[in-house]
Amino acid sequence: MDRETYRRLYETLATEHDVDKVARDEHLDPELLFVIYTHRVTRDATRRFYVVKRQVPKLVAQWRRGRPLLDIASEWKFPPVLMGQILLGELGVPRKKVWQTFLDPDTAPDARIHAEVLDLLRHDPIYSPDGMERQRERGRRGEERLYNWLGAHHIGYRTEKDLRGKFQKTPDALLDRPIVFYGQKLTWIESKANFGDDVELKKNLRRQLGPYTELFGEGAVVYWYGFVDGADSPLGILLWDGPTIESITPVLAEASPPPSHPAHPVHRPTHAGTHAGPPS
Repeated sequence: MDRETYRRLYETLATEHDVDKVARDEHLDPELLFVIYTHRVTRDATRRFYVVKRQVPKLVAQWRRGRPLLDIASEWKFPPVLMGQILLGELGVPRKKVWQTFLDPDTAPDARIHAEVLDLLRHDPIYSPDGMERQRERGRRGEERLYNWLGAHHIGYRTEKDLRGKFQKTPDALLDRPIVFYGQKLTWIESKANFGDDVELKKNLRRQLGPYTELFGEGAVVYWYGFVDGADSPLGILLWDGPTIESITPVLAEASPPPSHPAHPVHRPTHAGTHAGPPS
């Protein structure tokens, strides 16, 4: 996606309702638009968190006079669940109890808070437990697509779970044998059920994925919802989107696995990999 289009969508997606409208009007994937909307909401909340925090005593006083939590959150254009958690904490509700109240509103300290928490949850598609589960499920689907692609091409690999405790940092798939893509040997692949704009790429590529090259060698990261055109990546890390990886018939490298690679992968292929060149 070109940067101009991304910036336009980012600015347009001010509410969850905008996601559905733009999806209909421009025939775009609603989940892609929701991902971009999530970027906007979470970054704005991070940027203005302490601005809101400084207003908390005044906002609590408004609530005590009868103003609903959702009304306060709407005025400040702040995620409803986050606003509710901040204000309940200021009201003296212990931190664990605050989170428990949002996980199970029936445990709320009183009837008013119970009713208002239900309202906050209904209006927060990102920070509510349902919103967080939606994000986790998106991540699981991305990993499943990656593992299905590896399995379809009979490429052995180990997952993050398989490697837990063996390395300080682990990718989603550490390959049994490297694959070759335009002369580059790739030993690992990471799945990102996200859209890679400049902010996301800068955060993920260097902080999380850079160390993989030191531990395992060169690799690739798949942004299933795409990334901005002309995006730069650190040396040794390829950027792919969903259509790109799923169009590749990988070539297994002839070299032996790197020394840091476990000798007996859990997900061992049952047939030899197909030998074919990358797409033109």
